[in-house]
Amino acid sequence: MSINLTPDQERFVETKLQSGKYRSTEEVLEIALRLLDEYDRSEAEWVKDVRAKIGAAIEASNHTAPVDGETFVNGILERFRPAN
Repeated sequence: MSINLTPDQERFVETKLQSGKYRSTEEVLEIALRLLDEYDRSEAEWVKDVRAKIGAAIEASNHTAPVDGETFVNGILERFRPAN
């Protein structure tokens, strides 16, 4: 496989190599790809978690009496008012 990097990407890789922390371009790219994979998995897990929370909220709302908007907002505001 052949990969073409933009000039900015090349400078980025060169900077990493010059730091002495990495031995080769391949090592930099391997780590970058591993991190991308971890990011994708983390994002997928986050989406799954959010969907579960939304599902739980919808289920809970099916068993809760409706509240009008003004009452809801006033309840929130009341919770954040400082105690006197």
